[in-house]
Amino acid sequence: MLKLTKHSFIFILLVPLLLVVSCAQQPAAKSQVKEHEIKSQAKLYWFIPDGMRADPDLFNIYKWAEEGKLPNIKKLMDNGAYGYSIPDFPSHTPTNFGSLFTGAHPLVHGVADGPMHIEGFPLNKPSVAGFSSVAKKVPPIWKILEDKGMKVVLLSIPGSTPPELKKGITIRGRWGGWGADTHKVIYEPEEKLEERKSAGRGFKLFFLGSPLTRFVEKVNADDWKNMPQSYSKAKESKLEAHGLSVYAYIYDSTNDHKVNYDSVIFSLNKENAIANLKQSEWGDWIPVQLKFKDISFDSDIKIKLIKLWDNSNFRIRILYNELNKLITEPSEVGEELSDGVGPMVDFADNWPPQLIYEGEDKETFLEEARMSLEWHKKAVPFIYEKYNPDVFIQDIYTPNQMLESRWWHRYIDESRENYNEEKAEGAWDDIMELYKGLDAIIGEAMENADKDAYFVFSSDHGICSLKRLVKLNNLFAQKGWLKFTIDGKTGEHIIDWDNSKVIYLIAAHVYVNPDGLGGDWQRGSGPEYEKLRDGVIMALKELEDDNGAKPVVNAVKWEDAPKFFELPTDRIGDIVLEVKQGYSGYEEMDESLKIFVDPLTSGYKQAIDAKKNNCMWTPFMIMGPGVKKGYQVEEPISHIDQLPTLLHLLEVGIPDHVQGKVLNGILE
Repeated sequence: MLKLTKHSFIFILLVPLLLVVSCAQQPAAKSQVKEHEIKSQAKLYWFIPDGMRADPDLFNIYKWAEEGKLPNIKKLMDNGAYGYSIPDFPSHTPTNFGSLFTGAHPLVHGVADGPMHIEGFPLNKPSVAGFSSVAKKVPPIWKILEDKGMKVVLLSIPGSTPPELKKGITIRGRWGGWGADTHKVIYEPEEKLEERKSAGRGFKLFFLGSPLTRFVEKVNADDWKNMPQSYSKAKESKLEAHGLSVYAYIYDSTNDHKVNYDSVIFSLNKENAIANLKQSEWGDWIPVQLKFKDISFDSDIKIKLIKLWDNSNFRIRILYNELNKLITEPSEVGEELSDGVGPMVDFADNWPPQLIYEGEDKETFLEEARMSLEWHKKAVPFIYEKYNPDVFIQDIYTPNQMLESRWWHRYIDESRENYNEEKAEGAWDDIMELYKGLDAIIGEAMENADKDAYFVFSSDHGICSLKRLVKLNNLFAQKGWLKFTIDGKTGEHIIDWDNSKVIYLIAAHVYVNPDGLGGDWQRGSGPEYEKLRDGVIMALKELEDDNGAKPVVNAVKWEDAPKFFELPTDRIGDIVLEVKQGYSGYEEMDESLKIFVDPLTSGYKQAIDAKKNNCMWTPFMIMGPGVKKGYQVEEPISHIDQLPTLLHLLEVGIPDHVQGKVLNGILE
């Protein structure tokens, strides 16, 4: 267990100039509610799609609802209160799920980022994981409500694992370092690595974890039985992940005297086919056994042949059922959900994204997105019928994945030089399909939950248009502050920590030490430290793109971060960065030392100040007893106001750590 330094924080009461809410927020009256009991049996369904942008300019979901495109959101509008909500900096997932669920800023709840670093641990890997439940310093809503006797179900909620619920149900909290996370994998032959290696660590989960794209050996097929004739020499590859080996038999079924491989047979034993696919085809779900830390468990796989080149090179996608007995608590829930709803596709693609490299990836993404939306929609009535929760909190990550991906945001952004109305129309059609899928999920909840339940629809952050990546570590290498080499085979960088003095680590942090960054990290001090830190800040502020734009809006010293960003000083870098909308810091480095590059992806959210950029705004909708009907909140609220408002409506005492205010203006 990590031993964290205890810090005393001075909380400064700020008059919220930018977050004036027309519904007259008032401090939560904790004394009005007894802390030891629930006065009502009201229930709650809270749907929080990750990365669901909503703003009055471009993603005006309320206008779409009025036009009849989102009927269930329209029902929420007519029967409840609705408006916009502003995320906390650095405006991405773990921080803002922390803010939503605790009613406090990261200065209090402690989740300053995803990968966090604390003194006394090396910088080469995170020492505190923001997606883990143990990262929070104060209790979330599910612990508060369970302590009051309510039965809680959490589905795909970041920060919920390792499970904190004692009597409730926790289903696959994302990336909490708990359970068998059977992520999807793309397979390509080793010879494709040469053209892919410019991505560096971009093929690993969060740049550090398990491979999301695996480059495998391709050889002449041998020892296969009962296979069809191949008119070019058949090839084979072994596709391994999660303790399972799948064999691919690549063959040419065309007797045309040309080398043009067109089909792949997949087998678990080189004899019995589980799928025989041509390009763009999916196989069926197949039951298999997977393994995690020497524990075997039942699962399922589904295979797609994304692309097959004439020369037998391939791009293969395998989905692994993302439910199992090791990633749900109680364990039997994994099997019950798989049997009742089907194998889980939790969200489309991975992070960092993998379905961005070939044109055929776009359709694969859309197909996975539809699978995930359908699974989450079917899960709602099953969970209500099977488990009858008092509180059901659900997340789906697909909106984030779509709006960050290569294929959509770049086409709807009219400020781009290559904007094209025809492409924009197609992109909007796809986005509207996504939002209709989200609308359908909340509709299932309204059909299946108690009619007098509270229905809440919000999100952690929006997504802004991304135009340029800023390779800050290349800048630091140019200055001589960072030393690294590149693995010639994989393209991954190898950092010389002992001889490096400055490094950028995602999403918003620069670490500085004139004595080197090797070993267990300790924050620097003294004249040399201040001189170097000031030099780094100057270099960042002077950084300028070819068009004259300066990507760094703010470079704040760690001791000033509580005042500027409400961030805790024990889990941030020596310098905290705020970037200009359209630019994103990028941790990867290369031998070219080029600083500004055009990305394949076209959306992002990290290190943007949501108070200044409404592309980061999210929806806030609530319907239920005591809430005004058809009431629009004119000014955006803060994320931290949602939890105390819910607790007030549920007649549950509001804990002392909560910084948010009850939205009295929405109450009848």
